[in-house]
Amino acid sequence: MSNGKRWTELSPVMRAAIVKLAVLDVALKCWAIADLVNRPQNQVKGSKTAWAVALTLSSSAGVLPASYLALARKSD
Repeated sequence: MSNGKRWTELSPVMRAAIVKLAVLDVALKCWAIADLVNRPQNQVKGSKTAWAVALTLSSSAGVLPASYLALARKSD
């Protein structure tokens, strides 16, 4: 059993924060995946396959997509 609160028990501010974080995560994932698909392998640090798997399967509250966008892309 979970000790957490149910959605209906959360304050409106907390609900809004969760929704905003989820939207940010989805937007960053879409941006990162689109960039990864269109970027040649020689401009990506690490394996494109590994990045694609990690970006699609993980739930990281935007941390993993932001990491890809900031650290895994080589400059043109």
